[in-house]
Amino acid sequence: MIDYTLILTYMYQGKQWILNGDDYSGLIWLSDSPKPSKKTLEDLWPEVQAKIESDFETKTANKAALLERLGITAEEAALLVQ
Repeated sequence: MIDYTLILTYMYQGKQWILNGDDYSGLIWLSDSPKPSKKTLEDLWPEVQAKIESDFETKTANKAALLERLGITAEEAALLVQ
């Protein structure tokens, strides 16, 4: 299922919009720029999915590197923030 909220959040930063529900028909475009078409948003979905996956991989690698530098496990780090 296409997540229009994620597409709009990742690809239209700084634009103002409201999405009522999960479907394109609920998109109310508030910005002065042209409202993206349903097809445009659907075409962007694979790119957004790849970006989300890349961001997750980067975050995971950064976390592992930090834990390694600190010489502690994830469980030990969790104890520090309780």
